[in-house]
Amino acid sequence: MKIAVLPGDGIGPEVTREAVKVLEAAGLADLTLFEGDVGGIAYKNHGHPLPDETLTMAREADAILFGAVGDPSCDALERSLRPEQAILGLRKELGLFANLRPAKVYKGLEHLSPLTPDIATTLDLLIVRELTGDVYFGDKGERIAVDGSREGWDMMSYTETEVRRIAQVAFRAARSGDSPKKQRLCSVDKANVLETSQVWRETVKDAAGAHPDIDLSHMYVDNAAMQIISNPSQFGVILTGNLFGDILSDLASAAVGSIGLLASASLGDRQTAHGTYGLYEPIHGSAPDIAGQGKANPMATILSAAMMLRHSFGMETEAARIEAAVERALADGIRGADLGGDHGTQAIGAAVRERL
Repeated sequence: MKIAVLPGDGIGPEVTREAVKVLEAAGLADLTLFEGDVGGIAYKNHGHPLPDETLTMAREADAILFGAVGDPSCDALERSLRPEQAILGLRKELGLFANLRPAKVYKGLEHLSPLTPDIATTLDLLIVRELTGDVYFGDKGERIAVDGSREGWDMMSYTETEVRRIAQVAFRAARSGDSPKKQRLCSVDKANVLETSQVWRETVKDAAGAHPDIDLSHMYVDNAAMQIISNPSQFGVILTGNLFGDILSDLASAAVGSIGLLASASLGDRQTAHGTYGLYEPIHGSAPDIAGQGKANPMATILSAAMMLRHSFGMETEAARIEAAVERALADGIRGADLGGDHGTQAIGAAVRERL
């Protein structure tokens, strides 16, 4: 099993290191790891946030374990050279169009959620977000408006092919162990205002014909934001586009109480000898303010590694073991500063390994 490990910037190397130790502790056979530069460190070492050698390494691997990118010292660079362009470039070059982001409030951590405990305990959902379309990749620019002022513009668009492709991922997720509430899928759009969303909704409805066992519903994005906070128990899998998915997944993560517990997977069509090729990363950023201090919580990266075993290597048992070890560690009071505890990065990693 060939894994490209791309630690990146800030706390990325620290949390990725602990996830790799957990993979090694899980006793996996034939595990080969390659490490490359990405983000700000890659720009400083190679002159580009996604060097050709890193991209080649990623293509030749079966999966990517990604840390984080972001370096304040690179903020003044032109957009194409900023660290964040590395992750966008990987998604585009590797055809990673589907982002899976689970959000769950763990037992005993309800008090950390901004939601009331009785509502927080019911939050356990999966957001499937389209990654390579929408306004993020549409044409954009600046022009002079009729009144002589500057006007910025961005084009939002989705083709039926793009929508159908991501919908199939969501329907499969709703049927599988990815979904905390099987057979329940809610497609989120803004079809009452946007033509793009009209195409989205009609295409999802059409795709549902091949999945009669899935309970499909539709919801406008503003209502969905309200419902995630007020009644999250109704959701199993949420399917949505790039822009809305970006916002709703961050909303759901805030409701959990800490981004230090949230993993993600970015998948495409490519199949390897083991499973689906993908990139796996924690949703938190590079947190440069605490980088190198051993304070970061590595659990999100460890859980991302578990998702990697499940999706890219078909190792459901091993993935579940790692997830159970994280849950047990939390139940035993192993908490980082983000959870109100005082355990450091290495101590948290060691605690998870002990519980394997």
